[in-house]
Amino acid sequence: MAEHRAKGLSSAICYRDSKAAFRWLEAAFGFEPLFVLLDADGNLAHSEMEYGNSTIMIGNEWSDDHRSPANLGGKNTQTVHVQLARGEDIDAHCEAARAAGAEIIAEPETQFYGDRSYRAKDPEGHIWTFGVTVEEKSADQWDAEGGFTTKTRLDD
Repeated sequence: MAEHRAKGLSSAICYRDSKAAFRWLEAAFGFEPLFVLLDADGNLAHSEMEYGNSTIMIGNEWSDDHRSPANLGGKNTQTVHVQLARGEDIDAHCEAARAAGAEIIAEPETQFYGDRSYRAKDPEGHIWTFGVTVEEKSADQWDAEGGFTTKTRLDD
């Protein structure tokens, strides 16, 4: 169990049934359990999982502002992007997620910027995007292919 965190970001995702979600995320997406905090009644008070160098917090709905899409008509206010390591088989990852019950809302496809990605909904409707770099491209290359202009900062 990690006692101290390095500088970085993590997401906290709310579920109606956080125990089921915790188990499902391990089986479907390969997230690794770090720890769970159980209250005196055995309810999940807080939990954390890791994927690579990232942490995701899984918990229950706990206020009107912290709800599952299952209680919001399926609406999401954020999605989580998960980057697989170079060489990992994203198509197999997608099939494992599908077999575990994920709704695949965008099949694996190679993007103009060189990643192959897919999108899935978990059983409560959270949207997850998974990607893996299959071809390293420069900003000039993806700008030419996608019709964009890449900059470091916005102009004033």
